[in-house]
Amino acid sequence: MARRHDPERRQRIIDAAIRVVAAKGIAGLSHRTVAAEADVPLGSTTYHFKTLDELMVAALRQANEGFAKTVAARAALGDPDTDLAAELAALGSEWLAGDRTGVEVEYELYLAALRRPTLRPVADEWGRGFAEILARRTDPVTARALVALVDGICLQVLLTGAPYDEEYAREVLARVIP
Repeated sequence: MARRHDPERRQRIIDAAIRVVAAKGIAGLSHRTVAAEADVPLGSTTYHFKTLDELMVAALRQANEGFAKTVAARAALGDPDTDLAAELAALGSEWLAGDRTGVEVEYELYLAALRRPTLRPVADEWGRGFAEILARRTDPVTARALVALVDGICLQVLLTGAPYDEEYAREVLARVIP
């Protein structure tokens, strides 16, 4: 019997992994749960991703790309005539508005790097990429501080379930920007 050609299968597996993390958390992620969610044979998940860490790297990279697109769409971040603190605060508002499931999944995968060293380089890509964009408007040290502050504010909002306070974020970010 001929093998069925399915060029989208790898992507469907990554998408399924993200849905599993959204529904069950990292603890619920396994080749078996992802295969069931993607409606593919178990062997397909292990063919495309030998280890769970490889699958998590792909999922985190995809999550990073989603955030990078959100940042890239905010052209005002690169405009020297705009209020950088206000733009970053508005970005946080956009990112945390409405259903936070996607952001929660991104952070869960991001924080999984604490225990899974193979995820650390991908987790670091997010911070470095964001800092490079911000360094165009400020110096590299301040850019890294802004990334840490945005990251911390978002994490606190997600952990506490509190509403995002854009005005507070703008005020705190403005204190860091020279």
